[in-house]
Amino acid sequence: MRRGGMTPGPQAEVIAFLADPSTHGLPAAEVPHIRTHISEIFFAGERVYKVKRAVRYSFVNFTALEDRHAACLAEIGLNRRTAPDIYLGVAAVRRRPDGGLALDGLDRPAPGEAIEWAVVMTRFDEELVFDRLAGRGALEARWIAPLVDAVVGLHEVAEVGGAPFGGAEGLRRLIAENAADMATQLGALDPRSVAALNGRLEEGLGRHTAYLDARRARGFVRRCHGDLHLANVVLWKGRPTLFDCIEFSEAIAVIDVAYDFAFLLMDLLVHGLDEFANQALSRYVGRTGDAGATRVLPLMLALRASVRAKVNALALGGTAGGDARAELTAAARRYLAAAQAFIAPAPPPHLVAFGGLSGSGKTTLARMLGPGLGRAPGALHLRSDYIRKRLHHVLPEERLPREAYTREANTRVYETLLAEAEEGLRAGQWVIADAVFARPGEREAIEAAASRAGVPFHGVWLEAPAEVMSARVETRTGDASDATAEVVALQTRYDTGEIAWSRFANSGGPEAVVAELRAHLAP
Repeated sequence: MRRGGMTPGPQAEVIAFLADPSTHGLPAAEVPHIRTHISEIFFAGERVYKVKRAVRYSFVNFTALEDRHAACLAEIGLNRRTAPDIYLGVAAVRRRPDGGLALDGLDRPAPGEAIEWAVVMTRFDEELVFDRLAGRGALEARWIAPLVDAVVGLHEVAEVGGAPFGGAEGLRRLIAENAADMATQLGALDPRSVAALNGRLEEGLGRHTAYLDARRARGFVRRCHGDLHLANVVLWKGRPTLFDCIEFSEAIAVIDVAYDFAFLLMDLLVHGLDEFANQALSRYVGRTGDAGATRVLPLMLALRASVRAKVNALALGGTAGGDARAELTAAARRYLAAAQAFIAPAPPPHLVAFGGLSGSGKTTLARMLGPGLGRAPGALHLRSDYIRKRLHHVLPEERLPREAYTREANTRVYETLLAEAEEGLRAGQWVIADAVFARPGEREAIEAAASRAGVPFHGVWLEAPAEVMSARVETRTGDASDATAEVVALQTRYDTGEIAWSRFANSGGPEAVVAELRAHLAP
């Protein structure tokens, strides 16, 4: 993207009109203008006007006015699912009887025939868009959980789709179209790297054809966001808010929910935010139970990165400035390199089980350790607290009554944990299983899951003084655990039997324990 510039041809008059401050009743000043590969965007006071460029690519055709109008209407309707306060409506640029141009108000059309259409949005602070925050190191861990919750919320209400969209067929079409577009941009992208990547993508798709089709049959293909990278998330009224979803192509937007989510994970990873990506994956699986999605995650991450490589390369066509061209070229090559890394073969996974009483530090250590284990975005952290809340159909931070902690309820939680751990391992992802594991049978069961999956097992038992554990649970806020000091006192009287797992004292700062654990888990 770049500021300024004009689209040549029939739209040039409209672009100049919307760039004129007097059109919007503003004092003489520049109206900031951004061009993307498919849009012209104008920031006019408290409003934003977004015009579809009259372009044609393999994935979109906006050459006809009626198609641009339909896309504007669709953009409003679809984005109001996640950002109703931001998306205000559609306005026409009209040819007045005297030959001049006029702009519709939201509640009153201007006189004359519509010659162009624009999406009208509430202007927000661009510095609060997540790629800007990430770029200056200001993206905070506390926003990851609500960001994932926003994605899960969208997927829950999104319309279920089917053939010919989604499944192996849908991804095959996207891979082919992306390869064709990338082939036109070999001035920015190394042709041998592009060819090798496309070969790996096709190979990965071939391995997972049946699984992708089975996911479509089970309802995982939905009318998703479709373009869920960090530049399309903004901190709006204090919460991460998704905007600018794909409105112009069902082939791009009616996709597997895991492919939708993979875009967000990929962009976090490319921005060097591995810890946030790992937290996002673990929360997403914790909320949905979709551990099996990790089977196709390398393929999806690589395809998402290749899409961003292509988009940055395509944007070079509308960019004249030397610095802007250099930035776009560097970004295209960075995403291409990331795609190659995501699809590369990875060593086999391991299962790590963190056991210990409430407050012993299991979750803290798992979050610190997970990003560095196995293939991107690191180990899948399966937390019994998340599973329990999901089984009771509440958000992770919502407290449950005592009845949710009966022997029968606990058995169901552990059975679910075992099943999801085994599913993640068979998918090729390292797994960290985080639960108390107080009973010998629970520890034996998680070890057996590793054996069935044919992967190495590491049992870790964390210990701390009772007063330390009690203080930790009492000072927790906004956490999925319902443990209290009373619960810790009760647990200290458990008969845990003989514990053969490796014991680690964790009464001080976690950094030293994490270093010990990394050495313990090293090949």
